[in-house]
Amino acid sequence: MSKTTAEIRSAFLDYFSEHGHQVVASSSLVPADDPTLLFTNAGMNQFKDVFLGAESRNYSKAVSSQRCVRAGGKHNDLENVGYTARHHTFFEMLGNFSFGDYFKEQAIQLAWNFLTNTLGLDSNKLLVTVYHTDDEAFDIWNKVIGLPTEKIIRISTSDNFWSMGDTGPCGPCSEIFYDHGEHIWGGPPGTPEEDGDRFIEIWNLVFMQFNRTADGEMNPLPKPSIDTGMGLERISAIIQNVHSNYEIDIFENLIKSAASIVGTDDNSSKSLRVIADHIRSCAFLVCDGVMPSNEGRGYVLRRIIRRAVRHGYKLGADDIFFYKLVEELCVEMGEAYPELVEQRPVIEKVLRVEEEQFSRTLARGMTILNDALSQMQGEVVPGELVFKLYDTYGFPADLTNDVAREKGFSIDEAGFESSMQQQRERAQQASQFGKDYNEEIRSEVSSEFTGYEYESGQSKVVELFDENGPVEQLAPGQNGMVVLSETPFYAESGGQVGDTGFIHANDGQFVVMDTVKLNDAVSHKGKSNTVLKVGDSVETQVDSKRRAAIKLNHSATHLMHAALKNILGDHVNQKGSLVDEQRLRFDFSHFEAMTAEQLGEIEDMVNQQIRQNHTLSTQLMGLEEAKASGAMALFGEKYDDDVRVVTMGPFSMELCGGTHVNRTGDIGLFKIVSESGIASGVRRIEAVTGEAALELVQQQANLISRLSSLFKTEQSKLEQRVGFVLEHNKELEKGIEKLKQQLANQAGSDLASKIIEIKGVKVLSTKVEGVEAKALRMMVDDLKNQIGSGIIVLGLANEEKVSVIVGVTKDLTNQIKAGDLVNYVAGQVGGKGGGRPDMAQAGGNMPDKLDPAIASVRTWIEEKL
Repeated sequence: MSKTTAEIRSAFLDYFSEHGHQVVASSSLVPADDPTLLFTNAGMNQFKDVFLGAESRNYSKAVSSQRCVRAGGKHNDLENVGYTARHHTFFEMLGNFSFGDYFKEQAIQLAWNFLTNTLGLDSNKLLVTVYHTDDEAFDIWNKVIGLPTEKIIRISTSDNFWSMGDTGPCGPCSEIFYDHGEHIWGGPPGTPEEDGDRFIEIWNLVFMQFNRTADGEMNPLPKPSIDTGMGLERISAIIQNVHSNYEIDIFENLIKSAASIVGTDDNSSKSLRVIADHIRSCAFLVCDGVMPSNEGRGYVLRRIIRRAVRHGYKLGADDIFFYKLVEELCVEMGEAYPELVEQRPVIEKVLRVEEEQFSRTLARGMTILNDALSQMQGEVVPGELVFKLYDTYGFPADLTNDVAREKGFSIDEAGFESSMQQQRERAQQASQFGKDYNEEIRSEVSSEFTGYEYESGQSKVVELFDENGPVEQLAPGQNGMVVLSETPFYAESGGQVGDTGFIHANDGQFVVMDTVKLNDAVSHKGKSNTVLKVGDSVETQVDSKRRAAIKLNHSATHLMHAALKNILGDHVNQKGSLVDEQRLRFDFSHFEAMTAEQLGEIEDMVNQQIRQNHTLSTQLMGLEEAKASGAMALFGEKYDDDVRVVTMGPFSMELCGGTHVNRTGDIGLFKIVSESGIASGVRRIEAVTGEAALELVQQQANLISRLSSLFKTEQSKLEQRVGFVLEHNKELEKGIEKLKQQLANQAGSDLASKIIEIKGVKVLSTKVEGVEAKALRMMVDDLKNQIGSGIIVLGLANEEKVSVIVGVTKDLTNQIKAGDLVNYVAGQVGGKGGGRPDMAQAGGNMPDKLDPAIASVRTWIEEKL
């Protein structure tokens, strides 16, 4: 019996673990601290800095099964999903890695033994490629493994040479292929028929051997390394003796479940493949903290959800269905990824809410698209239509492309991109040094931070910078940056703002206006009022009062973060924060506005922890140890191997490098100021602590006192009194509106006496006064009823604007169009209008021109009749 996908995954991890590799858990689909990647798309992503030498681990060999997404940005397989045998938005990449430990021979032997011994593949069905100049790899395959030369193919293209970028680590590859047999069309790699399905690549071994310089020179790396990747779905298809990845056990079960939920018995449908693929990427993206939105990763998630939903409705789904597949996905993958099971309620709710929102517009958008396609001249859908569907109905361009492709059309991508230009523009991330400093400024030193224990001290100036770069001294009155050997000043990080204060030197001082990180150095930005030189001994003094207020807000942020998870659920993840001396601002993932009751619960829970006066403890420990102990790691944040864990009693345990109070009681009071949405799936809370919170409470109490006096009632009865007044005002407003209608009717009756006849047609063209603009339509309707047949033009002016309305009874609209007449009048008063043939309105901004414009109506009508 062939192995299941889960068994193959376990066999891979166990095999390399037995060969001394550290089993490393899959990293998040959201790359930590890597702006070059939209999503994790390869097993080596989490080891990138290790390969570059910027990070060290306590192991030199690793193995992982990394979850990956390729559905946006440079690496995008979305359009092919469902139409080919091996394209996915979500897949798992099996990989083993050597960081200067073993190299080509052992990597090749490990791979060959796993495939032929552990998995039992027929060695006669395997062949390999090597880079055309890599004689070493060729000889290992030939002489050590024993592959015949005809099964070792030299490839000279970049397919067999890997690089991390234009410069840096790079090296040749060796790819292992599986031969499905002569009954399937296709040729071996390097032949004209290589795109056929007979020979399928299953494993790529990268020999990271060189460092490529900017001038193209290839220098041997001091510690050659290994990076491999084997798609779990591909190897599972081979082991399970099926040709398509969508026929392996995981997909077979997901497709059956999808067919049952949607209500179709066509298990071979491409749409079911799309749905089965997309539930994996969507569920894991939500599990890793991504929420549907209109930009970035959230936009890609929204596109995938909507694509899946569209295929479900194409199959005949008559109700929301997509979220129901999460249950089956947890059965298939929950053991390997327990976080999927833990987050299941959140994943289901996010997907359900998104599908409900999209379902409201799907039918209308599909009608417009199908109508347009049925009337198409040519085979290309105009970019303007693609944009309209996106902008008005929320159709991603690739969804429109899917529908169009199914009907034999393509889309005008260039036209769509042109229409999308403004929406696609995103503000460039600000330079961390601010506009006053050159972006190329880099520090060559590291600073020791003493601010956890001290707020003052002695130090030495080791670097100085002006706006152009490093200098030996700063003159009085000159702005600059100061780097010290040690400093109590906290550099802006993790949402906490940088410290301010003074650096005293040479009978003067450098006023620190901000503190930021400059590589590994702490840089003090500000202005000097004395001569300050590199090498000067100085005394440092942080603004203690400001620091104390920041501490209150930062510690309260930790308590609030824990409270949010307790009240709302574990799906809450930090999406950004700001902690300064005045307030705290916390952005977090959540799919709906919080209720007043929930906000009250958050406040109560945080203040309860403050009253319990927990001692704050900090501890340095290994990252994995910290996570295992339950410490909360911030979403998308990158951490060193050793991390600082801040604990507040049994309530909060979080990785954090910021400054905090000694005891939670120091915070005094916590008060939420506001809760709002800042993006789809992202909420924001602003709050205050300590004296600021007390001031807010006092302000609110004073406001209640003033309102009680104003409404002449006791504070305890204020809410009831305000409700009564509001209801009374509504009744008064209804009475006033009724009186206005009566006055308008009376004015209409008076106006009937001004009707004249032009060529046998009754015409009323007059200026009215003493009525509101919104009453004009009612007056025209009333006058139409009175005269039976005719044309009515009413104008209303105040000091700044003009309102004009034209009514034409339906028996006359073939001769006179209300829209033509209203625009004739509006053109004379500085405006324009529009409407139906029997009723049209316009505005203008030249009230002094209204009288002659009204008078000119008679001549215009005479010419038209």
